[in-house]
Amino acid sequence: MAKTKLAIIGCGTVGQGLLQIIKDKNADIVVVAISDMIKGSLMDPDGIDISLILDILDKGGKVDDFDKVSHSAVRGLDAIETIRQCNADIMAEMTYTDIKTGQPATSHIETALKKGMHVTTSNKGPAALYYKKLSKLATDNGVKFLIEGTVMSGTPVFNLARECFAGCKISEVKGILNGTTNYILTKMENEGWSYEDALKKAQELGYAEADPTADVEGFDALAKVVILSNVLLGGDVIPDDIPCEGISKITLKDVKSAANEGMRYKLIGSTKLEGDKIVASVKPVKLSLSDPLTGVGGANNALTFDTDLLGKVTIQGAGAGKIETGFSIFVDILSIIGN
Repeated sequence: MAKTKLAIIGCGTVGQGLLQIIKDKNADIVVVAISDMIKGSLMDPDGIDISLILDILDKGGKVDDFDKVSHSAVRGLDAIETIRQCNADIMAEMTYTDIKTGQPATSHIETALKKGMHVTTSNKGPAALYYKKLSKLATDNGVKFLIEGTVMSGTPVFNLARECFAGCKISEVKGILNGTTNYILTKMENEGWSYEDALKKAQELGYAEADPTADVEGFDALAKVVILSNVLLGGDVIPDDIPCEGISKITLKDVKSAANEGMRYKLIGSTKLEGDKIVASVKPVKLSLSDPLTGVGGANNALTFDTDLLGKVTIQGAGAGKIETGFSIFVDILSIIGN
């Protein structure tokens, strides 16, 4: 049986996590192209040695520093030309997220789908802004467009809904969709830290960027709520349709006051069906300690699904990480190969 040929577009932390998993699992996958705006590009129809490319990248080198290639290898192509010219069966799109435009990732995905490649992505931009359009394009071209890594990293959301909730109607999804804000709120309550001190520590640990706006003002969670609304509830919403409030105004006094009431603050992204209308929001919420979401600490994520046949089901797990998010792409690839 021929090995599945994979093109990787975007080879940062997540891309390297995926490469590590393919290597460690000795998967029947051959990487025929890698393209990254910073690390360069390499296309080799005979396959790229994953162990050697990982070694180069681990040492701070670039993809096109790789010298053990066949005579048919090509360097220096941009992402679009790499997709057009490579002989891949599947493209994994893992470039940076632009939630305002969805570019350049959307163009990468459209190019691959039109060529007849399956696509998996961890990029929230295209999934939040153009999921229905891209899904139709995939169907029209007889391929799959999968997005497991866009909401809770490798913790299953869409695979869970598609496989384990088959036959169920999901009426509401809500939960903790951003690990940075959950870490900050956890430290404020457990350690008595101020918001500013907790944020500083989150930045030191790499949970938060130097500019933490996307996390602490709720925009990262907002993108995920849009995806959940449109994919799981059949909505047609955009980010501007959903009210969004972050945690930057939550003080240590607020957190202590909630604790004294037997409550706990969490940044909650939620979406539910009310008739044929989607009602969604992102905002800090005081939850009773009996709510399973209040037991989720640190940088973890969690979602509660409200279903007609199973009632409420809560899943908790990592919402970020090199291997964890790489796994989300890997599991999508396995799903495509299996079908």
